[in-house]
Amino acid sequence: MELLRSNLSRVQIPEPTHRIYKHECCLSFDTPRSEGGLFVDMNSFLAFGKDYVSWNHEKTGNPVYLHIKETPKSVPEDRPLKKPTLLAIGVDGGFDNNETEYEESYSIVILPDFVSLPFPSVELPEKVRIAVDTVLSAVGAEKREQVAAWTAEEKKASEHALTLQQIKSGIVIPPSGWKCTKCDKKENLWLNLTDGMILCGRKNWDGTGGNNHAVEHYKETGYPLAVKLGTITADLEAADVYSYPEDDSVLDPLLSQHLAHFGIDFSSMQKTEMTTAERELDQNTNFDWNRIQESGKELVPVFGPGHTGLVNLGNSCYLAATMQILFSTHSFISRYYSHQSLKLAFETAPADPTLDLNMQLTKLGHGLLSGKYSIPVTEKDAATGDARQEGIPPRMFKSVVAAGHAEFSSMRQQDALDFFLHLLDKVERGNNVRADLDPSRSFKFGVEEKILCSSGKVSYNKREDCILSLNIPLQEATNKDELEAFNNQKAGEGLEENNMSTDEIVRPRVPLEACLATFASPEQIHDYYSTALKGKTTAIKTTGLTSFPDYLVLHMRKFVMEAGWVPKKLDVYIDVPDVIDISHMRSKGLQPGEELLPDGVPEEVMETAQPVANEEIVAQLVSMGFNQLHCQKAAINTSNAGVEEATNWLFSHMDDPDIDAPISHQASDVDQSSVDTLISFGFAEEVARKALKASGGDIEKATDWIFNNPNASVSDMDVSSSNSAQTPAQSGLLPDGGGRYKLFGIVSHMGTSTHCGHYVAHILKEGRWVIFNDSKVGISTDPPKDMGYLYFFQRLLDN
Repeated sequence: MELLRSNLSRVQIPEPTHRIYKHECCLSFDTPRSEGGLFVDMNSFLAFGKDYVSWNHEKTGNPVYLHIKETPKSVPEDRPLKKPTLLAIGVDGGFDNNETEYEESYSIVILPDFVSLPFPSVELPEKVRIAVDTVLSAVGAEKREQVAAWTAEEKKASEHALTLQQIKSGIVIPPSGWKCTKCDKKENLWLNLTDGMILCGRKNWDGTGGNNHAVEHYKETGYPLAVKLGTITADLEAADVYSYPEDDSVLDPLLSQHLAHFGIDFSSMQKTEMTTAERELDQNTNFDWNRIQESGKELVPVFGPGHTGLVNLGNSCYLAATMQILFSTHSFISRYYSHQSLKLAFETAPADPTLDLNMQLTKLGHGLLSGKYSIPVTEKDAATGDARQEGIPPRMFKSVVAAGHAEFSSMRQQDALDFFLHLLDKVERGNNVRADLDPSRSFKFGVEEKILCSSGKVSYNKREDCILSLNIPLQEATNKDELEAFNNQKAGEGLEENNMSTDEIVRPRVPLEACLATFASPEQIHDYYSTALKGKTTAIKTTGLTSFPDYLVLHMRKFVMEAGWVPKKLDVYIDVPDVIDISHMRSKGLQPGEELLPDGVPEEVMETAQPVANEEIVAQLVSMGFNQLHCQKAAINTSNAGVEEATNWLFSHMDDPDIDAPISHQASDVDQSSVDTLISFGFAEEVARKALKASGGDIEKATDWIFNNPNASVSDMDVSSSNSAQTPAQSGLLPDGGGRYKLFGIVSHMGTSTHCGHYVAHILKEGRWVIFNDSKVGISTDPPKDMGYLYFFQRLLDN
């Protein structure tokens, strides 16, 4: 006790502003349930596992720790599983994880000799008792930003229900055999409670669902409430009632009266349709979706180094799939595992290692690759009877990598591609002092665009990228005859794909080679200002690569616009070979006999190059229901690249605080530091100033503006021996090599949008494919090579 009293000055009573860690080690994935328990530093309130607490004592000198140990309680073996009735975790009616219950024990431990004192104890100094009680009663920092239960909001009574006026039309609704009044749809039908019209529901992103007739009827009439036929039973509260003005599922306290108006006897009706909430619940309880997750196949679980699962923190599968593949690359393994120990990362980390990206990437790398946490748990999986692993929760990593990002710091589903790009940017910034250690560099390559003016002269523009985003040319499908026969059969028999099994549906098969060819094929540029002709003309642009990266990432652009500007996910297979050769895609630069376009663009042309939204893109987005101003911003901020890019931007920036602020084209002096930043990128000062002026001072938009206005930077970006600076590839900053690559990773997506659904990774390890489905890791028997969203290739060394 005297030893403790002599160290009281190193004990701190937590304030409300303190971040208290007590559930997980800051340097590893040890928890109070680990063999050595968890040690909470009573000065900094950081937590450490048994193997790491001495490092903290050496670094800080803090000697007093609260030791927390959890041991399992005995549970009856015949405890039954409960089927969930609520979309929630850890609440009554929610998902029953059948988790073991634990007992907690505490003690005060003094380092370096691990002297242990019991807690609670009246003999302990009052300061220690107060400090420990405060720590134990506080909400842990690990869980502060995480939603512990996904409880769907309870439905509220509609404000329109009590005042609903029903038209005396004499309509009597039969108990079955319904059909949409305006089309042939017989499912997803809604009864308008004002006039008794039966109409189909909304069209989904993937083209399924209805034809929007119910919502269009509301827009025409203003009749507010509709009930989904097939959900009406004696339990009226379970019926799916929707309020169009409130844009939400609601309760109708007078539903029995409103149904009786149309002769409906709800007491005898049977349930034949899922409600909206039930459909969502069904998706969340059935994670083994179709072939991507290899449903129906017996997956053999696999354990050991490199086979550690990641716990889903709530819509975090995009992160899990991406990180599993990144930590299967030599560059990430070397940087954050084999050549960096946990101790070294901790010694070089700031006072709070939970806020250091390098520390948390090293922690994640060691957690995934060491095999320490990839061991079977005692109990087998209740659903499959197989051995399973708990996986590791990437909470601290997600917190630090998502810091300051409105979307990634939320609990919403995100686009795995967006996260991949965001992470590489963070990693690059974190390694700016030692660029040779930067693992993101292994994904980078140079892109060269050649523009051939109608004058016969050319310009060359260069940029860096780390993905190849590929359009899918459906016209290049290799099974056109089968497709035609299938479509004729559907039309002749009146079949709908919704009512067909997956095996019966014929989907287009497009070779990956066709997608790559589309990327490199010539493209017309209209209204191109030619400095040779001193006017606008039509030019031809071709694209090639100036370098080949160590790891090539291909992004398949599966979201397109249908007639009526309806976004649709292409239901298509991509035939991806195990080995590809992109040697033919290497650009050749300025060729003998080619003449460069003259430098310089007239000032009046530059001044009129303010960022202006493409009217066609804006019109398409507005027709989808988006706000006009938001659509204009989306088009401008994606450089008018297309509807898909603008749609993705809208989803990512809906909650921006300035989303409703007017678009400013005010000419103003640009910030010199921004000019200096662009100059450091290799652009001329004059071009940098004009780009910033045209882009409202935003560096990223200014960079896009320069690339989209190639004549503005001819002198700096054209390839010539006299006036062009060395490109990154030429100066050795980018990796390069042969063009043959082997497929080693696939991120697949299930769902109607990249911002919903589920992501799964398949990775080639030790000659066999392994599926990583959050915390589930198993040997893959049928990897979905033709259904990927992102494909990862490694350059072959035999080039």
